[in-house]
Amino acid sequence: MRSKRGMAGAAGLVLALGVLWLAQGQLQNTVEAQSAQAPMFQVDPFWPNPMPNAWTLGSSIGLWVDDNDVIWMVHRGNMTGGEAGAVNGGAECCFPAPPILAFDLEGNIVHAWGPEAGAMYQGAEWPSSNHGIFVDHEGYVWVGGNGGGDSHILKLTQDGNVVQQFGHANARADASGNMVRGSDDMESFGRVAKIFVDEVTNEVYLADGYFNRRVAVLNQDTGMVDRYWGAYGNAPDDMYEHPADGAPSQQFRGPVHCADVSVDRLVYVCDRGSRRIQIFTTAGEFVSEHFFGDIGASTWDVAFSPDPEQTYIYIPDGTNQRVRVVLRETMQELTQFGQGGRYPGMFFGAHSIATDSFGNIYTTETYEGKRIQKFAYMGMRSVDARVQGPTWPSQ
Repeated sequence: MRSKRGMAGAAGLVLALGVLWLAQGQLQNTVEAQSAQAPMFQVDPFWPNPMPNAWTLGSSIGLWVDDNDVIWMVHRGNMTGGEAGAVNGGAECCFPAPPILAFDLEGNIVHAWGPEAGAMYQGAEWPSSNHGIFVDHEGYVWVGGNGGGDSHILKLTQDGNVVQQFGHANARADASGNMVRGSDDMESFGRVAKIFVDEVTNEVYLADGYFNRRVAVLNQDTGMVDRYWGAYGNAPDDMYEHPADGAPSQQFRGPVHCADVSVDRLVYVCDRGSRRIQIFTTAGEFVSEHFFGDIGASTWDVAFSPDPEQTYIYIPDGTNQRVRVVLRETMQELTQFGQGGRYPGMFFGAHSIATDSFGNIYTTETYEGKRIQKFAYMGMRSVDARVQGPTWPSQ
């Protein structure tokens, strides 16, 4: 019979080995976490430069960096409280900036144009609530809208001249206000959130959107929708009732907030209300889906890193007020930065995101955030915190 002392010794050895194994496992996890590399960013609190004419921004709901590293944004010019034209101590403040603004890399305004919301503009119908901006490979500027009657999009020159209008305002309803068109419409849209022009085919991908439940692909030559699809590549169903138990919806819960094409010909679709990114082929065949965050609408937009492989994607989360850094090959979230707040590096309604050719990130904020921010690319570094918080400049 084994003695109590021998049994105790054996038990102690097993315990010691278990502790050693656990410690080794924790060390391995720590080493792996520290060895993971991700692009890192630091907010530039002095970008952009002050705007002229006491201009200020309203809810900022669209962003793109063109092929010449000009940073384009669209905002709504909506003032709140006493800020509109207020006089404080003899100094006039503030006046809405034109809805379309473009900045150079130094933060100087190089373009500023556009009418008030819902106005006629050079014979075209300006959106009642502009939403999303894109500058294509030929230099044309595209603008959508998510107002109640915004069933159209505009194509313009960089000086603000209208080239073409696709669809017409208020096309979804009849004279009595009844909705007569929906996600099967081949001529008009349902509050487009974002536009992406594919330089390979010159087709226009529409995140469509707020009323409709689809990605629509527009043929610029015919002005008609060539193809469209809903979640998982299903036919969109406007009457579908989303599951109440939190199960993944078989339709886009919406708003469908982005539909961007990567260099390897995949379409990344933001289903914001379902906190997911769904990936498709350009033909609309479902590839995969990926969820981010635990609560709320977390997938507001995507931007690709500017390296040839577009190794990383960046996802602004306007519910949880942060930007998620994701390895595109695996869709694994590596880290995130930002938090809710008013100071540089914080967010209130983080909405749109874009990258320039140097790897810098730009973001806009809706609601009361009402601003554009720049986050300078600081190179690749080991990930030492999954949640970084505000990325302020080092002292």
